Amino acid sequence: MKDTDTKPRAKAKPKLERPKLHKVILVNDDFTPREFVVTVLKAEFRMSEDQAFRVMFTAHKRGACVVAVYTRDVAETKATRATDFGRAMGYPLLFTTEPEE
Repeated sequence: MKDTDTKPRAKAKPKLERPKLHKVILVNDDFTPREFVVTVLKAEFRMSEDQAFRVMFTAHKRGACVVAVYTRDVAETKATRATDFGRAMGYPLLFTTEPEE
């Protein structure tokens, strides 16, 4: 007889977690034209004219507004690209990111 255990072992499946999400936030300033902000929102975040206007106006009224929610890498890339585009055009346009609760 054999002294080996022939019972099948259960394989441990790794528990996969969803990636943490981050918010992209538009910060209002008094120098960047509203039309330019709408253009950036449409180009970088693929918003319609109406959506972009509403986001821009909310940031104007409240001081900041959540633009979209993405995984960390995508959020940081989009915020950096939009901010850099504003700076290249001579405006102090600022997009930031923060973790979603």
